[in-house]
Amino acid sequence: MTHPTPETLEKLARVSTATLTTSLFRRGFRNVFIQGPQRINPGRNMVGPAYTLRYIPAREDLDRLESFADRDNPQRKGVEECPQGAVFVIDSRQDATAASAGCILATRLQQRGCNGIVTDCGFRDTPEISELDMPAYHTRPSAPTNLTKHHAVAINDPIACGGIAVFPGDIMVGDNEGVVCIPLHLAEEVANETTEMTVFEDYVLEMVQRGASIFGLYPPTDPQTKANFQQWRQHSKR
Repeated sequence: MTHPTPETLEKLARVSTATLTTSLFRRGFRNVFIQGPQRINPGRNMVGPAYTLRYIPAREDLDRLESFADRDNPQRKGVEECPQGAVFVIDSRQDATAASAGCILATRLQQRGCNGIVTDCGFRDTPEISELDMPAYHTRPSAPTNLTKHHAVAINDPIACGGIAVFPGDIMVGDNEGVVCIPLHLAEEVANETTEMTVFEDYVLEMVQRGASIFGLYPPTDPQTKANFQQWRQHSKR
């Protein structure tokens, strides 16, 4: 499967995770919203293909501070190999008693041109991470180094993050509410559909703010709704 076009990614960057989950539910996907992680530094939407890191429980004879000096350490290696435009997604088994990463590694990802970092665990140095331009999502701050609880074993393999299956290359979209994982083969059609859904939802919200009832409007079961929407769309140039 080919990487989505820049146009597809740009469309996904302009829609909400709520709208995306509805579009995916229409296609039979119920389990696509990563449970737990919240955004540290609210701002523009995050979008990019997943590049993954997987942890298992730490073992005392392997996870010592000197292990960081090993260039094959999957955590360090993953940070240095995560492609430009990708989202670094970490499976820490939803155990936030130790950090998945800290500010130095997050900063390195930003400098490499990555589009975000997501973990179902916690980050350390969160005040500093909050100042980065790169979007970052975690469950809560966690100061202890990853070595105390997590052993990095694999990069760019299928993982579980927040109860969601994430395959390398799946498209991750994050807003100020959370993160959705879109199966790669659905990215283009979901992007096109949710772009149109967003326009209609903006219209509905405006009508509700003016006092309209949701009956016949949302969903648009009243035929007049569609005609009114088209008039609004022409007037608003949407």
